[in-house]
Order: sequence, then C-alpha cells, then structure tokens
Amino acid sequence: MNIEENIRKVGYIMKKIQIGVMGSAADLNYGEDAEEFAKKIGELIAKSGNILVYGAEKEYSSLSTIAAIEAKNNGGITVGITGGKDKEVYGEFRPDILIPCGLEIGGGREFTLVLSCDVIIAISGGSGTLTEMAIAYQAGIPIITVSNFGGWASKLSNSFMDDRKRIKCIEVTTPEEALEEALRSVK
Repeated sequence: MNIEENIRKVGYIMKKIQIGVMGSAADLNYGEDAEEFAKKIGELIAKSGNILVYGAEKEYSSLSTIAAIEAKNNGGITVGITGGKDKEVYGEFRPDILIPCGLEIGGGREFTLVLSCDVIIAISGGSGTLTEMAIAYQAGIPIITVSNFGGWASKLSNSFMDDRKRIKCIEVTTPEEALEEALRSVK
C-alpha cells in the first residue's frame, strides 16, 4: 500500500483550515444580535471540522471569545493567541491551545494572530479588528466581512482596503454565508 492509499484509509485526507474570528471587544458594547452571530459562526466552524483561531483577551470578553466558546461547546478545536508572556486570559474559558506570543495587543500580537490564519471573518470591530484586517490584506489572507453590525467590518465590506486592490473584503450577512465564503476563499 502506498502512502496516499494509507492516508485515505486512516482518514487524513484534508488539512484543517485555520479560520480566524476577529471582532469587537466588550468595551465597544456590541448588541445581542452580534453575540448570536458570533455563537453561530463558532458552532458552524466546529461542525465543519476546522479550527477556530482568535485573540484571547486579558481584560474583557469579545465577539471572538464568544465564537471560541461556542466552537468548543460543539466539539471544535480552538486556538487563542494572547499578548505578553503569561497564559492568563479573561474569564474561565481556556482554548485547546493558548499561545502567549510575547507581544502586546496593539504592539505586535495582531501579526501572530492573523498570520496563524488561512482566512479571517471580521464581525463589527474597532481599531484592533481594523489592524487585523490590514495585516490580512497585506499578507494576502482572505477577509470575510459581516456587514450587519457596524464597525470596520461593515465599513470595509465589499471593498478593497487601498488602491492596490490586492484582495476584496467579501461581504456576508449570515453565519452560514460567512463559513461558506471562508471555505471557498481558501480552496
């Protein structure tokens, strides 16, 4: 039996896609509708068999953390990138893998976070999400933007981030569309 046949027999046919979920932190006072969207996208990523990557905050919750909790509740794999050198994060939830990148939020953590992703989904978002989207744009990582909840994701939906027109932010309005476009953009 050759290696390819053995891989198929064991079931290792496809690499899991690392899907970043970026979005507003709790201090931006997002609504319940944005929370429900985050929960649903977390559930869908878990059920798709892929990996949810997010910025594990130290000070407060976020839409990204809500998505990660729901992914974990549905048997998914979660990877949290946190700033600094310690493994302390806000709240009781711990991802399957927690990576303290040694860099601070707003001072480099975003590079490690975004470059760990094959695609990102942005929900609402303030300056941190904007930074993450800009890094993804520069790195050629597909950006899925949810246009329903305001913030930078809505402002940049269906547009390019600059006149270079490297990649267009793909606008979606439902969690199902977000996952579908994320998977399509990577393949």
